[in-house]
Formats: sequence, structure tokens, C-alpha cells
Amino acid sequence: MAAENPFKTILKGLESPDGGEFGKYYSLPALNDPRIERLPYSIRILLESAIRNCDEFQVKSNDVEKIIDWENTSPKQVEIPFKPARVLLQDFTGVPAVVDLACMRDAMNRLGGDSNKINPLVPVDLVIDHSVQVDVARSENAVQANMELEFRRNKERFGFLKWGSNAFDNMLVVPPGSGIVHQVNLEYLGRVVFNRNGLLYPDSVVGTDSHTTMIDGLGVAGWGVGGIEAEAAMLGQPMSMVLPGVVGFKLTGKLRNGVTATDLVLTVTQMLRKHGVVGKFVEFYGEGMSELSLADRATIANMSPEYGATMGFFPVDHVTLQYLKLTGRSDDTISMIESYLRANKMFVDYSEPQVERVYSSYLELALEDVEPCVSGPKRPHDRVPLKEMKADWHSCLDNRVGFKGFAVPKESQTKVVEFEFHGTPAQLRHGDVVIAAITSCTNTSNPSVMLGAALVAKKACELGLEVKPWIKTSLAPGSGVVTKYLQKSGLQKYLNHLGFHIVGYGCTTCIGNSGDIDEAVASAISENDVVAAAVLSGNRNFEGRVHPLTRANYLASPPLVVAYALAGTVDIDFETEPIGLGKDGTNIFFRDIWPSNEEVAEVVQSSVLPDMFKATYEAITKGNPMWNQLSVPSGTLYSWDPKSTYIHEPPYFKDMTMSPPGPHGVKNAYCLLNFGDSITTDHISPAGSIHKDSPAAKYLIERGVDRRDFNSYGSRRGNDEVMARGTFANIRLVNKFLKGEVGPKTIHIPTGEKLSVFDAAMRYKSEGHDTIILAGAEYGSGSSRDWAAKGPMLLGVKAVIAKSFERIHRSNLVGMGVIPLCFKPGEDAETLGLTGHEQYSIDLPSSVSEIRPGQDVTVVTDNGKSFTCTLRFDTEVELAYFDHGGILPYVIRNLINSKH
Repeated sequence: MAAENPFKTILKGLESPDGGEFGKYYSLPALNDPRIERLPYSIRILLESAIRNCDEFQVKSNDVEKIIDWENTSPKQVEIPFKPARVLLQDFTGVPAVVDLACMRDAMNRLGGDSNKINPLVPVDLVIDHSVQVDVARSENAVQANMELEFRRNKERFGFLKWGSNAFDNMLVVPPGSGIVHQVNLEYLGRVVFNRNGLLYPDSVVGTDSHTTMIDGLGVAGWGVGGIEAEAAMLGQPMSMVLPGVVGFKLTGKLRNGVTATDLVLTVTQMLRKHGVVGKFVEFYGEGMSELSLADRATIANMSPEYGATMGFFPVDHVTLQYLKLTGRSDDTISMIESYLRANKMFVDYSEPQVERVYSSYLELALEDVEPCVSGPKRPHDRVPLKEMKADWHSCLDNRVGFKGFAVPKESQTKVVEFEFHGTPAQLRHGDVVIAAITSCTNTSNPSVMLGAALVAKKACELGLEVKPWIKTSLAPGSGVVTKYLQKSGLQKYLNHLGFHIVGYGCTTCIGNSGDIDEAVASAISENDVVAAAVLSGNRNFEGRVHPLTRANYLASPPLVVAYALAGTVDIDFETEPIGLGKDGTNIFFRDIWPSNEEVAEVVQSSVLPDMFKATYEAITKGNPMWNQLSVPSGTLYSWDPKSTYIHEPPYFKDMTMSPPGPHGVKNAYCLLNFGDSITTDHISPAGSIHKDSPAAKYLIERGVDRRDFNSYGSRRGNDEVMARGTFANIRLVNKFLKGEVGPKTIHIPTGEKLSVFDAAMRYKSEGHDTIILAGAEYGSGSSRDWAAKGPMLLGVKAVIAKSFERIHRSNLVGMGVIPLCFKPGEDAETLGLTGHEQYSIDLPSSVSEIRPGQDVTVVTDNGKSFTCTLRFDTEVELAYFDHGGILPYVIRNLINSKH
């Protein structure tokens, strides 16, 4: 199937400064194609990957030509295969991936192959990115308390991942408490250029976390994917992607005094959201780039999901190289990176005249036009200039309920709620801040805003300002390095004094881990219908996400979070109104506590040192006491514990034999669920808490798990029994069989009984019946979730017939051996008169060689109806997966049959 690489003639040696050779590389200039010089840098990374991996089966010469001809092909929505250089897993998604690898080893062993061959084929970095509860915020030992809580809850999961780190080659597991996944990626894991076995190539990464895009600030192409794509990539399989358009975003000038990277990122987010960049790459260029620190770039890149782009890419230049030096990468490594990128025309040198590249569309921003701002009260792209904040807040109180409205009647907008806080009289008004959080996600890779926040705290403390005791304050750096430079600068004590103690190094307030608001405050809010506010430095502020009681949530820079905590309200004009009274009774204004750019730069220069990064990441490899004390089995085959409710051996390979099962049709299948349009992966995939009356709860209770220990579906992703029971368990599921009733139920067609989806699926299985799903347009839209495909397969679903599919979910179904079929244009279940009460047969040839991607297939029902659908296996590679019963069995058989 695979042939020799047709591009081996452009393999060149790269000389090192000492006259030796760094290694070999596929040279883009050696193709002598003038079109390459005009390509955006981000597209050159896709091109190099296609050339290096070309085998005329998974990646074809024709795919390479499509990428070179990007200017003409990208408007046509052509698909290309992409093989990333590595995979980044965060622990929730990492667990099922390691479970699958462990299962594949068992299957390989059973079939007589060498089970040790089952290893990730590309490097896998797995960061245990633990959640942090903010309830211990106002104490010095918060970090330790949070770690103890995490280990108590997740000991089994952590132990399993520790086993995986020893059992599998090519897998690095970063222990909990080290930092948040995307910041560890930026400061430590990002290679920029790989040198593997003497072959040089650009770093690129797909990760199972939406913040993966932060790495694009380092010139590494990266974006978030679902678990199945990540697993496929780590097993050496190509990802199918649409060749994207690229928006060129030109930056000129420099930021004014007092304007932060967060102000810039909120401005860029609003511009790109308005321009429309979904499914596209954004590439930044222009002379303004040299004014942006790497941390500023990473902050902008991190917000890609909020402006809707696949990535916001910053090509490598001198700023990137300086950052690599700062973060402790060796001089030899940096020299190799620069030499390779220059030789392969992937380095931007702003001291040389720039060749005009072609972009799909263009945007421009003069950095001096950026002004201080926040975003809210309910969406990240609803930017509000700081000087208009008070007026905007009042219009939000007036406006009807919506993204920019709370519909508070005029007469009650000024009401003051009196309450008692721990014996002291207190007051609460609309717009009062009750949560102020410097969170770990977006900004804490950026020393200028973190030290800026600390300088605000210092000035405030010296002037005698305090934060009201009922405001829940917290600081969660994304990296241990932040703690080191805050301490070195001598500024952490001022943050502590205002209540911004370090609570840990993981996800906090912006994922809803803000903990409880004090009971007295909570009662005052809920009993008087107060529109209370949260101010946080994260990148998501959707309604209900931060805390159920904060209806107004504003994104702001870390220094502004401190300023709003001190002011105690968002209903303030910082230019004209005082923040509070100083110790001598005088009015203190915003300008009195705001540091100048020079002050910030000075403290960054003196406090952020390369040794801090080295020390932090050397400690990672040594682990921490709780991690090191976890005892785990030493074998390369996992000893499954049948009593475990967290880690369970799934039945994917139960009856697997060496010969592929071949294509399967469907015979007299019942319809398990009958859907309309826009069924998302959130409807399909288990998520959130486990409902007390659900099949998953019943399973846990039968195994002696107390209700308070249910934990979430996310934390139990390594147990297929829990996850299968949570599939289609969404309380907002709309199933046509239920005639308007909403919820996770369906009708068992033969008896007419109403059952939970899981119970109905098991009934069909026990009766020996296959099932299918009928659906409308955009089936599987939303975030890519692995269990949205694994779950239906475990429930016995053999095919999904829909008007259209979200592209990644369709490929995930193929990966799990489920047949995706599309109704013909203009047709659907309704126009064809299908009620879903029929039995369905789909006839497919018994040999995969007789099936073509995208061919017509006839579906026949038991009441004599017959209609034609398009078979949505879109490539020969997908047909090979189907022939083998899914991607995992395909990989196992290939490894057993390979000679290597």
C-alpha cells in the first residue's frame, strides 16, 4: 500500500557552525517552485509535513500539489491529510487514550504479536492539568491543600497515567501541580524544530485542550482536536483537514503607555470575530511584530477559540529565539532551530526586506490605537473601552435580557441591599464585584501583566487601600515560574495582603471552580435579585460558567482585576471617580495605582530569569512527593482491576482475529433515536455531573460508590461502562419519538416502551438487533469529542443516516467503525415519509475493493420503502479503517504484519 517517498531527491544536509551536520531535511527551496515563496508561513508547515510523509497511500503527491497551489485550491474547500509532529494530551482526554493503548497491547499479545510494538509513533506529551478549587484562597497553604484534595479524589486515575509513563516509549507524563497544560507546552515542551534520528522538521502539535493554540505564539502550528483524532495522530495516522484560508493580520506601531497585552487581545478578538475567521488560520505580520513580546503573542494566540480561528500564528523571528533562551533552551538547540528555519524559508528576519505573501483576506491594526478595555458581561468578543464602562454598564441594566442586557427596572437600579457579613453591617448594589480572579489560562504566561498586577497591589497597599472581605479573590498562575518571579520581585506579599494568594497551578474560576460565595453574600444576591459581577483574567465568560450567582462576568487584564477588586464595583468611571479612600482619608484614583510601562519593564527585566524556568522544569522531571509515592505496577501490560470504577478495559478487541472482518452492511436494524437538525456532540457525549437517576448513577451505586463520590463524567472517561451509560444522556435531548418531550429517553420500537437510551440500546442488543440513528443537518456539530463516537458504537449503533455531518465527527464515526450515510440533497426522513418505526437494511459489498469513497448506497425498509444515500467514507484510508472494523484494529493488524 505505502510506496517510497517520491520527494527523497530534495533531502539535503544542514551544516552546523562547527563544520559538521545538524541532520537532513526536506528542502522546500530545492523544489524550485515560485509559488512556495508566496505561501503564508503557516501553510509552509503543512507543506513540509505532506512532503516528508508522502507515501502515495496516506499522503499522496497530489496532496502536496494541492498545498503548493494553495492560492487557487484553498477557496475550493479541498481536503488534505496532515500528520502533526507530536500530540499534546491533557489528563481527562489522556486517560482514554492510554486505556486504548493498554487494550491494544493486550490484543496484540493475544494475537501472538510483539505487544511492545504498541507505542505512540509520534511523541506524546501528557500534562496532568489538575483542577484547583478556590475555596482555600485566603490562606498561605492553598497550593498544598488543593494538591491533597486532587490526589484523594483522583489517585486511581493518576496512578494509571503514571503506569503509562513507564510502560510506553515516546510518552512524557508531566505530574499534577506543575502548571497548566498550554503554559507547560509553551515554556518547556515546545520544540519549534525537531531533530529525530537525524531528520529535521518543524514542530507542530494537535492537543485535546482548546488552549493548545497558545503555542502558535512560539511559531509552532497547533490547535485543539478531539480524543479520537489525537489517538489516530499518535498512532501515526493522518488527520483529514480542509486546506484553510489564511487571514493576514498586519500590526504596525507600538502600544501606548498603560495599555496591556490583554487590552490588545480583546481588541484583536473583537476585530477577528467581526471579520469571520471560523475554520481559517490567522497569520500575524508587519513591523509592529517586533514590539510584541513572545508572551504578548502567546496571549493573542491563546484566544483563537474565542475569535473562532483554527489558530492565530506568529512565525518564528528574533523575538522567538530570545524567548527560547529565556526559558532555558540550550544554545546548540537554538542555533539548530534558527539554521533550519532560515534554510527552509520559515524564519522571518525583519532586518531584511519583506517579500509580500498572499493571504485570503487582510486586516490591519495600528497598536497605538489600542485602548484599555474589558469584555462582557456575557461574551469574550463584546469589548468595552474602559472609559465607556460605566455608561455601558447602565445601558446593560436597561437593555432587555440578552448578551448585553439584564432588564432591571429603572426604579430598582439604584437599590442598596443591607446585609450582615460575619457580624459587620455591609451593603450590596447592582454591579458590585463578588469574585475577582487572576486565572491560569490566558494571561499568566505573561510577566508584564502579572508583575503589572503586583505593582498595582503594591501601590494600593502603600496608599492604604483594602479589598472588601466578602470579595472572593484568587491567583492561579499557569506555571510555577510565575511564583518564582513574583517572589524574586518582592511583590507577592502585596498581592497576599489584598487576598490574592496563590491557590494552585491549574484551571480555576473560568471553568467554574470558583467555589461557594459566602452564605451571607449569596443570600443577599439571590433574595434581592442583585446583578452581581465577577472580574477575571480568563478568556471565557459565558453565562453561568463562572458562578451561578454572578450574572455579569467581565474579562480583564490581571492589573485591572486587582483594580476592580479594590473599587468593589464595575459601576465606576476610573477617570473621574475615586477607587477608595487612602489611609490619610484622601481620595485615591485609578491613575494613582496604575504603573507606567517603564516601571513594569524594569521589574520584568530584573525578576524574570532563565534559571527560574530551568529550575521549575527540572523539578517536573523529578515529580513531587505525592506523585512519587504512588505505587504502580511495573509490567508493560496493565493489570486491570475488575472492581475499578475509574479505569476499565473496554470491549473494543474482544473477538478480534488476525483477518479483517470486512465491510458490514446492516440488516433489519431498528432506529434507536430519531433526530432533527443540529444535534451537537454535547447532546451525544457524556459531560458534566452524573445525574442521580441516570443509568451511570445506577451502575456506580451498584458498585458501592457513594453519591457524593460520583465525581464527573470527565473524571471517569477511562471507564467505558460509565461513559456508554452517559451517551445520549443529555437532559436537553430532543428525540422525535418522544413527541415534544425533552430528555434522555427513547422508544423501544417492538414493544412501544419508553426507556432510557442506554436501556433501550441494551434491550436491542440482547434481542440480537442492530440499530441506526436518523438525523437532520449538521449532525455532530460543536467541539470534537471522542465519546460522541465511541459511545454510540458501544451502544450497538451500526450507521447514522443524516442530512449532513460536522466533518470531524463524521471521521470519528468512521474511526469507530460506524457507517455515516447522507440523504440526497433535498431529501430527509420527513420528505421520504420515514417515521423511524421501520426496520432498515443497508446492503454493502462484502469486499472493500468493490466500494468507492462517496458512492451511492440503497437503503430499504421493512415496509417496502427504498431510497438512495451517499456513503460518506471519503478516502481510501477511511475504507481501510472500515474494512478492519475501526482505526485501532487497523493499526494492530498493520503492526503485526509489518516487518519492522
